[in-house]
Amino acid sequence: MREEKGVKLSSVPAMAVEKLVDVLSRSYSTVISKGLPVRTVPSVMLWGPPGIGKSQAVREIAAEIRESTGKEVRVTDVRLLLFNPIDLRGIPTSNADKTLAVWLKPQIFQMDPSEDIVNILFLDEISAAPQSVQAAAYQITLDRVVGEHRLPENCIVIAAGNRTTDKSVAYKMPKALANRLLHVEVEGGFKQWKQWAVRSGINPKVIGFLSFRQEYLMGFDSSSDDLAFPTPRAWEMVSNLLNGISDDIDKMYPMIAGVVGTGVAVEFRTWNHIYKTLPSIEDIFDGKEPKAPTNTDAMYALTSSMTAYAREHKTEMDRIANSIRYARKLPPDFSAVLLKDYLYIEKDYKKLLLGIPEFSKWLAEKGSLMNGSVK
Repeated sequence: MREEKGVKLSSVPAMAVEKLVDVLSRSYSTVISKGLPVRTVPSVMLWGPPGIGKSQAVREIAAEIRESTGKEVRVTDVRLLLFNPIDLRGIPTSNADKTLAVWLKPQIFQMDPSEDIVNILFLDEISAAPQSVQAAAYQITLDRVVGEHRLPENCIVIAAGNRTTDKSVAYKMPKALANRLLHVEVEGGFKQWKQWAVRSGINPKVIGFLSFRQEYLMGFDSSSDDLAFPTPRAWEMVSNLLNGISDDIDKMYPMIAGVVGTGVAVEFRTWNHIYKTLPSIEDIFDGKEPKAPTNTDAMYALTSSMTAYAREHKTEMDRIANSIRYARKLPPDFSAVLLKDYLYIEKDYKKLLLGIPEFSKWLAEKGSLMNGSVK
């Protein structure tokens, strides 16, 4: 039985990022809509290896709360590893008549208490903070206070940290602090990651490669001394390089290797040569129906490229219809992959797809391949 920082993770629920975001955002939104204090939901502790998506989950929770409640959501990201106890309590100074010491409030507690605002205090890297700093977090997580300073009633507290088995800088979490938190272990999952990746504009070459080699989404190994290795965070960095600088994998190879490691980068570069053999994506959406590839790796590349193009032209329903018509040329399982990915383009995009005759026709013939994706 594994034990991490004073809590046994075998007794802690494990959730993929998308599931975590759904559960917590719905819980917070329900409490806020009912006018209950946000502390009705205990302060949350997210456990997981480096790069799994803990920080991303907090950003998505904020976005979901904003959408469901209509309130402005502000996230204060505090890296506890960089703090000492006095940083949390504030700087001592004398009162007006020089008889008592008072504590100046730290900037992190300067939060707007207005009812139309929701604050999220994100205590990141809490497990990497010395125990003296973790002790100062006791009051924050349970009582929402530090010394003389009190968090506003509209403040959600979420903490995150790596596990001791991850070989990251870590201190054992005191049981007293652990008992003040609602614990969740964040786990990787390709399906949930892909849904986020399509919606977030992750480079299609990254999505295509990982669709073909899903095991490379998360390559963290605590027993390895490698400095560069693949994680969801690392692949987002690769995507940013490709989207922001150049999507020429050969030119960008040294930088990609510096993020995910040379072994994975070599496979990524080799696999991406398949893009030279793909039919024109523009022609597909124009309704010209060029010849479809037959190799498995090429079909993964094609579906990811078509999804990226559809995302950029999501309101051009005639062209989307052309692409769905073209999907009939693909093997049924790959046409299902494509149309599932279309559902990820944005929230409720399936309502627009259901208005396309070609999509309805495909569902009537092959809808069983969607495994309940369309209801």
